[in-house]
Formats: sequence, structure tokens, C-alpha cells
Amino acid sequence: MTSRSLFQSGGITVKTCFTALIITIAIIVSTAPAFAADELMIIGHERPDVDSVTSAIAYANLKNMMGVKEAFPAVAGDLNNETKFVLDYFKIPYPEKITNCQYRCKKVILVDHNDMDQAVDNLKIENVVEVVDHHMIDGFIRSKAIFFLTEPVGATGGIVATLYEQNKVPISREMAGLMMSAILTDTVLFKSPTTSPRDVVVVEKLAKIVGVDPRKFGIEILRIKTNVASKSAKDILMGDFKEFNFSGTKFGVGQIEVVDLNDLTPKRASILEEMNKLKDSENLAMIVMMLTDVMKEASDLLFVGNAAAAQSFEKAFGGKIVDNSIYREKVLSRKMQVIPLLEEALKK
Repeated sequence: MTSRSLFQSGGITVKTCFTALIITIAIIVSTAPAFAADELMIIGHERPDVDSVTSAIAYANLKNMMGVKEAFPAVAGDLNNETKFVLDYFKIPYPEKITNCQYRCKKVILVDHNDMDQAVDNLKIENVVEVVDHHMIDGFIRSKAIFFLTEPVGATGGIVATLYEQNKVPISREMAGLMMSAILTDTVLFKSPTTSPRDVVVVEKLAKIVGVDPRKFGIEILRIKTNVASKSAKDILMGDFKEFNFSGTKFGVGQIEVVDLNDLTPKRASILEEMNKLKDSENLAMIVMMLTDVMKEASDLLFVGNAAAAQSFEKAFGGKIVDNSIYREKVLSRKMQVIPLLEEALKK
């Protein structure tokens, strides 16, 4: 075969491959999801609850009314039953679910969290342009100054409601209902120690706009939230689960609230089994699951973990682990009554 024939043969091959490549790229581009380059996503943590979802919706609405039309709410995971109930009650469409920021999320506002371990997957911290939260600041370091608002109140929804007032933007019945629901659920009808006097005042104002009795409405949400009969052990564990890293120790803490701890007795063994599976799969030192009785205002703190973690757990709650748990009265809040104690106990 001559050099000319070799070149011609190779030319045909290169041309064919190049054509195939162009066609492939065209297919990828045509099937890729379309989204505006300047979109401003407002999103809560990766395991959405009422506060994270409704705060994203209400804050996006506030931004829209202030002229920021590109702002929109999103959720980083599946909605739980009580969140669906609230959105359906006020006839609010479910936000877009975005679980991965690999190809978008150029401008993001975080609500109800500031820990990047709890954020939507592959979100770059430099793409976060605002934070509105009610949790402790957990190592949030960014190269440029941004609007960062965190306050020691019972729910992010209450902070967003205050932002409406500060900006003199009227609150519709629907938005008032969402923010009221956020406060009622996060404070467990004002029983949680996270409750601040401001939460009570804000709910009173919002309830007047909505035209409902906040206590009765809160109990209705609570009934849906605490109905565990149809939930699997995995659903119970993952429904409100967050991971933390203190002093190099990675662990997770979940919580389920019920009106009677006896409702969880038939599922206790399977919950512990799921906790062990998750601990191993995520390589966590321990998992704590708060089984919280909102009527008795107490929690059965289930534990699985290694020996060192067990010592820290017992140190944190001043007791011995019996049958994988320590029972504590007046413990309702993960944020104020569990995480700080574990952080202190894990200090090296």
C-alpha cells in the first residue's frame, strides 16, 4: 500500500470520527436541561423539612416582589408528608427538586443551613451569595463578603417574615401560612427550648393574616408528622437526619417526633438495624437517633457506634448506655440540647 493510499484511508477514518463527534455533541446539547445563566436559586438543606422548604419559597417570593425576578425556590431532596400537607393546604406548587449542582447553581442562597456538608451535592461555596439561617455558623469560609444573616430564633421562617417587614413588602395569606407553619413545626408548638419570644410574636401576626388558630393548625401538622404507622425504619431514620464533624469525628444525628413513644416500639429494632447500616456505609463513628415524645417533652436517644464514640456519648448525657439508649427528660432540641453536648464531649 502506498503512502498516498495510507493517507486517504486515514483521512476517511478521521472524517468519519469527526462527524460522529459533532453529532454526539449536538445530541448532548439538545438534550441538556435548559436554564437561565443568571438564575438565583434559593435552597435549603439536603433533607428538606417544613422550615427549609417554606423558607426557600417565601424568600424567593420576597426577592421577586423586590424586583429580583431571577430568584426561584428549590429543594435538595424529597418532600416529607408534613411539608406536602402545608404546601397543599395553601395551594403552593412544589419547588423544583435539584439534588446535584454539577451543571448549574452559579448563584445560590442558602436557607436554614450554612454547613456545606448538609448542602446540595457539588455546590461550590464560592457560588453561595447569601445565607439566611438560625443555626450556629459551622466553618463557613468564603473569599468574599456576602449577606450572611443568622439569628438565635426557632425557625428560619421567622427571620424571613421579619425581612418582609423590614423591606415593607406586604405578606400574602399564602406566604404567611408557610412561614407560620415553619415556626410551629421547628419549635414543636413553642415547646422546644429553641423557641424565642420573637417566634411567638411573629406567629401571632402571621396567624391573623392567615385567619387560623395557630395552635389548632400546628396540632394538625403535628399529627401528620408523627404518624409513623406507614413509615419504614429507614424513612424514620432519614426523615430528619444530619451529619456533623467535630474534632475529626464524623457522626450523624436524626430525630423523629411522636405524640407517644409507644408508637415506635414495634420499629425500634429495625431502626437500630438501619442505623448500623448507615454508620458502616458512611463510615461514621456513631449515629444518634432522637425518638422524641412531644407530649412528655422527653427523648429516647438511640445510639450505635464504636467504643470511643460510646464513651463520648455517655459523657455528653451523663449516663450509661442501656439497650442502645439513654433516656432524657426535657430534651427536645437537636440543635440546642444534643449537638453542643456532643461537640464538647468530642473535644480532644
